[in-house]
Amino acid sequence: MRVISKARLRAFWEQPGHEDAEGPLRAWHTHVINKTVSWQSWGDVKAEFGSASPVGNCVVFNIGGNKYRLVTRILYPSQKVFILKVMPHAEYD
Repeated sequence: MRVISKARLRAFWEQPGHEDAEGPLRAWHTHVINKTVSWQSWGDVKAEFGSASPVGNCVVFNIGGNKYRLVTRILYPSQKVFILKVMPHAEYD
């Protein structure tokens, strides 16, 4: 999968108070860009990330032990994952 764009992840973990998100966000990114990851449907995502949730046409991932939410849009045919927003769990609620 191709992640568009890692800069949004970095911008989030560089904000004061979100430094602890760097490790989990990097781990998520590293996993998703791995050559063996080729999601074809929501079921493929759910199989790898059991706590992910579909919300409208987005997929929301729980990051850092449920402390953060990563909102994405996945285009399965083109194998792209667009980073829409990263936020603390409290802001997501």
